[in-house]
Amino acid sequence: MSDDHVIYDEAEYHFGGDGFPADLPERQAFVHTGMYLGWIIDRGLFSESFAQEAAEEIAGFRSGQLSGTDIYERWDGALVGEMLSEEGNAFSGWYYDMDRGRYLKDYHALLGRGLPSLYQVADTRANYERIRDRIDERFASWKKGRSKKFWEFWK
Repeated sequence: MSDDHVIYDEAEYHFGGDGFPADLPERQAFVHTGMYLGWIIDRGLFSESFAQEAAEEIAGFRSGQLSGTDIYERWDGALVGEMLSEEGNAFSGWYYDMDRGRYLKDYHALLGRGLPSLYQVADTRANYERIRDRIDERFASWKKGRSKKFWEFWK
């Protein structure tokens, strides 16, 4: 299956599930993935088709008028492979994977400690910047590991 058909996350998986607190607005189910989508936008790891279709939203994010959560909501709360570049898909498959990836662990460690659930994390610029910096670290490490594996292959 190509990366274009991968579904990394959908907000309805969260607000439609048993673990989502009944007293929270559904928007909170969009925050964790919205922050990740913001990072994808910040680092230009989106596909050409997403760039064309979401040009207004991308500009709004970059100007500070929209959060990644706002964009994720506008895109029906779905983060799918066709939104990402080849490199964005490769990294997301490694880092964002809900079962084996590190993203939710990092998100919890940086933003969720002391909260009743990860769904209580506020969609703020400060929170985004904290997780953005951690994702940058993971991305740099991932790229270094990929480069090392490539050169080891050619030895």
